[in-house]
Amino acid sequence: MTTLDPITETPASDVALERYATFSAKAPSAEWLKPLRQRALARFLELGFPTTRLENWRNTNVSAIAKTQFELSEAARVVDETVAGANAIRRSAEGSRIVFIDGHYAESLSSVSKDDGVIVTSLATAVNEHRDLVEPRLGSAASFEGHAFAALNAAMLEDGAFVYIPDGVAVSGPIHLLFVSTRQEGPRIANVRNLIVAGENSQVKIIERYEGSSESSRLTLSGTEVLLGAASVVELYKVQQEPDDAFHISTLHVRHERDSRFTHSSISLGAAIARNDLFVELGGEGAGCVLDGLYIVEGSQHVDHHTEIDHAKPHCDSVELYKGVLDGRSRGVFDGRIVVRKDAQKTNSAQTNNNLILSELAIIDTKPQLEIYADDVKCTHGSTIGQLDEEAMFYLRSRGIDRKDARNLLIYAFASEVVGRIRVKALREELQGVLLERLPGDGSGAAL
Repeated sequence: MTTLDPITETPASDVALERYATFSAKAPSAEWLKPLRQRALARFLELGFPTTRLENWRNTNVSAIAKTQFELSEAARVVDETVAGANAIRRSAEGSRIVFIDGHYAESLSSVSKDDGVIVTSLATAVNEHRDLVEPRLGSAASFEGHAFAALNAAMLEDGAFVYIPDGVAVSGPIHLLFVSTRQEGPRIANVRNLIVAGENSQVKIIERYEGSSESSRLTLSGTEVLLGAASVVELYKVQQEPDDAFHISTLHVRHERDSRFTHSSISLGAAIARNDLFVELGGEGAGCVLDGLYIVEGSQHVDHHTEIDHAKPHCDSVELYKGVLDGRSRGVFDGRIVVRKDAQKTNSAQTNNNLILSELAIIDTKPQLEIYADDVKCTHGSTIGQLDEEAMFYLRSRGIDRKDARNLLIYAFASEVVGRIRVKALREELQGVLLERLPGDGSGAAL
């Protein structure tokens, strides 16, 4: 049955499409950006909101997003460290920091180093002041043809982070991209677009963090492009800790040139619905990527990870490890696709998804996939779903550890493998502490 809007008596989805078209028209932009935004809006209106009838969305129902009467988030009139996320601001003291409050650049909270020609600024600023760097790259790797939310993100493109690393520059400290939500009246949407450009032989570590507090529904719509020059090294760590009444939809597009290396860790701990789509194109010979993910969900939370690695050139490698811990009535989705094209000989690829179920009501849908069109490759993929190992529990308890502590040790050991691979010490230690805080208080299947 079609849901009707009580006022207009038209399908609720059509009302939502009209509302977002209005948002797109309101968002300011440079003149040269308008064609991109217009194409994206037209595509979003063609696609509409995804439904569970679509294969890529059959396990994730976003009707709650389509039906919610979101308004665009407004820029805070007074911004200081008393806002939600102040702790994250203090934690990002090392290196450069760029802060966005409800999707709007907060210059007073940002601290940016300008050494060696490195540019860390808001995208809105870069569009005007660094057009020569932005115009040929923005949208070059991110396709929105088959993804409604990516099209909506481009249609409402206004601000986000712009990071540019010149050729041959190795950035010493991490660059922090901090996106904070604050309490605002009524449901709000924050739309952010990030562009990261790494020049030839450059190196950089970036921490992308989403958190805050809210008393009503909030939608964070995030799109990120990463362009790696030849022999560049980029490490991107994403931490999503938004409140339980929030929605988080993100897309990440990565494009490699020869001998470049990309490492990504996705830590998903919050939101009512979180959907993360990641597309990596290994478009240069000798390129490689490592994709790690950890999702810990409880209550009625829903988290969905869709990843696609395109081995387009020979002598490329990819390693993918995603782990999930699910409790309560939560649901997790992992859909990982690896494509090895005909000319991509000497490919080496491994994909693993492991899940730990702590409740009889928790659900995980996992679908690792390989599509191989070359004949000289080494590719593996696999998935596991299980509960705590009773033999390991018995071993720990036989050495004087009570059941609660033994249970927590096993959960921590399972989840900490992904966190332990993070190469930024301060972030790794912080997340190890978060894992300990979220451990169950007893062995009854209570929420993490």
